[in-house]
Amino acid sequence: MSIKHKRLGRHGVVVSNLCLGTMNFGPRTDEKESFAIMDRALELGINFFDTADVYGGEAGKGATENIIGRWFAQGGGRREAVVLATKVYNPANGEGDRPEPNHDSRNLSALKIRRHCEGSLRRLQTDTIDLYQMHHIDRECPWEEAWQAFSALTNQGKVVYVGSSNFAGWDIATACQEAKRRGMTGLVSEQSIYNLSNRTIELEGIPACRNYGLGLLPWSPLGGGLLGGALQGESSGRRSGEGFGQKVEANRKRLERYEALCAGIGESPGVVALAWLLNNPVVTAPIIGPRTLDQLETAVRATEVTLAEETLAELEEIWPGPGGEAPKAYAW
Repeated sequence: MSIKHKRLGRHGVVVSNLCLGTMNFGPRTDEKESFAIMDRALELGINFFDTADVYGGEAGKGATENIIGRWFAQGGGRREAVVLATKVYNPANGEGDRPEPNHDSRNLSALKIRRHCEGSLRRLQTDTIDLYQMHHIDRECPWEEAWQAFSALTNQGKVVYVGSSNFAGWDIATACQEAKRRGMTGLVSEQSIYNLSNRTIELEGIPACRNYGLGLLPWSPLGGGLLGGALQGESSGRRSGEGFGQKVEANRKRLERYEALCAGIGESPGVVALAWLLNNPVVTAPIIGPRTLDQLETAVRATEVTLAEETLAELEEIWPGPGGEAPKAYAW
């Protein structure tokens, strides 16, 4: 079995070293194939699934959670086999709902946290969210209020762990310190954009995760397709859109060198990008978002790949980071 299981940061829960992201379920992957992907993920050893209350695309916010809920409802131990993560912060007012600012706005008020948690539980057809993540920071809401809301949900058995997403390093530190003052576990994970082409988090986010024992869950591990063989797929029309084309052109020289390196070691660019993340000890599990079963199988290949030191050194040259951790990256 290529999938390995490890602790989420310094915490006790054990999760697979790839996390199944479900954003495509509904908008780009129909329910039948979504079910097949989730079943196959379990067969492969992936026990960590990530979603959000706002996923669903044209099908409407919450549609992805509904698909997962119907998959759980089939039984067969599916829910018990999964460490389930979802999120709160963004507007999640469903079609037909009356306008209401605590649904329609972006915030982490106690009212929103409670209401959105109840909504996610209903859609997911479960009693408990294993990892409830703040989808973004709300710096205008006091931590006293947010932590009180999460504490209440934990005491009610509706939430087990709390995580963050898209937090700055100092937000992670503040959240953890405020939780410690209240005798709470605090954050167990941070979900952030992180890939070879976007390494800003190395300045302060990764050091904060390491210091406070958070597991890092990188989203967009392939840089929105840039690192997945962008040059190889240009003529096939696999990727489209003016914005993506401009990104490819801006990085063409790097991509040419990168894709040549991948070809030289006999691995696909997407596999190399994931393997590079798995090489980082702070990373618990990159979040993969397969649209098809084939994409799932390809992503799992990364867990079998060990990158040689010379390969890692060349990747560093092609896709340099910010120069290390703050403040050494920019101060004497």
